[in-house]
Amino acid sequence: MELKDIKSVYFVGVGGIGMSAIARYFLKQGKNVGGYDKTPSALTRQLEEEGIKVHYEENLELVPAECKDKETTLVVYTPAIPKEHVELVYFQENGFDVEKRAQVLGMLTRSHKGLCFSGTHGKTTTSTMCAHIMHQSSVDCNAFLGGISKNYGTNYILSEESDYVVIEADEFDRSFHWLRPWMSVITSTDPDHLDIYGTKEAYLESFAHYSELVQPGGALIVHKGLEVKIRPQEGVKIYEYSRDEGDFHAENIKIEKGNISFDFISPVENVRGIELGQPIPINIVNGIAAMAMAQLNGCTADELREGMKTYGGVDRRFDFRIRSEKCVLLSDYAHHPKEIHASASSLRELYKDRHITAIFQPHLYTRTRDFYKDFADALSILDKVVLTEIYPARELPIPGVTSELIYDNLAEGVDKIIIKKDEVADYLRNNETDVVVVLGAGDLDNQMAEFTEILSAKN
Repeated sequence: MELKDIKSVYFVGVGGIGMSAIARYFLKQGKNVGGYDKTPSALTRQLEEEGIKVHYEENLELVPAECKDKETTLVVYTPAIPKEHVELVYFQENGFDVEKRAQVLGMLTRSHKGLCFSGTHGKTTTSTMCAHIMHQSSVDCNAFLGGISKNYGTNYILSEESDYVVIEADEFDRSFHWLRPWMSVITSTDPDHLDIYGTKEAYLESFAHYSELVQPGGALIVHKGLEVKIRPQEGVKIYEYSRDEGDFHAENIKIEKGNISFDFISPVENVRGIELGQPIPINIVNGIAAMAMAQLNGCTADELREGMKTYGGVDRRFDFRIRSEKCVLLSDYAHHPKEIHASASSLRELYKDRHITAIFQPHLYTRTRDFYKDFADALSILDKVVLTEIYPARELPIPGVTSELIYDNLAEGVDKIIIKKDEVADYLRNNETDVVVVLGAGDLDNQMAEFTEILSAKN
């Protein structure tokens, strides 16, 4: 179905962070938009307030009438939805155009210049950072983000004029193979989602294939030292970046009194005096990737400086709730060992002389089974580790796979404990803490308001 032929769009799983961004896009385009989600949330309530018809029961009678015309309705679903879902089955069996979220994003990369950010980790922050730089510049952009931008309070940015669209390119279920990027960043290729890919080699091959999809005339910006063997088409420019070396990198890094500044070294134009609006060490390399993409697409030195200085971060990505000399509390979506390591290392660099406690809710039985030793190594950077039970998400339990696998492999000298998720609030209430980070992609983050209230009252 061509975009011009679509009058209504129906989303099966509309409350997902990526799905909701596309739903908002079509609503802004003047389409009728409806959708199903399993449970209400703050995000689904916002969608309803904006004019999207959302319901929470598998019931064909609740599907809006305007979304039942197969000639003019596009149906979008997420792989997280069960194949036997009543509504999804109805649309598939009755001749509707039914597409995955990634296929719809692919459609948009063919009608706009897609600036795509891929990688095991770092893609949400770098894409959101780039989107902010470009949106506040003379270049502007549309954006479909994997998190809620604190600058805009949404995961979607609309431009009336710009032909650029910033997209988070998700490797889960090989979704990013539907995209046709004009330019792309590859931040990292540490194996993940082995329940989907099976082997490290298959995971790396998936990124190699993705590198072939960048359009001639565009560019591929790859973190230096990755294992993946990229296979770009002829006519695609290749750049490398990292914190300290590569075509794009940082020099004269200064981390002092809670502020971070550096010089951006680039083959296009060096930019002196970059200041981080969200001063976290890991955002140095994230910022280099974001600025490289923005600069290659026309942003000036002054626009790069202003964008980086005013960038406010992403919900659940190094998301500070309390930041004082007596107490620090933050939430971080990190759920892969390399992400945990990056988060823990950044905290250690920021708070050299303070006691740091990690409260970690492991995400997925398969990921815990595959990486429990790596999780333990990364968490052992910190002083105390509080583990909760594994968040299952889409999976059933695996015999013998529990948080104890991580617990038993933590380094000697690390203070450690395992408690239930619903005991975390009492733990914070009854124990002395200094710097506390809540880690993981599960639902523990839903209690952050309560944790903030408890620690604020104590300090």
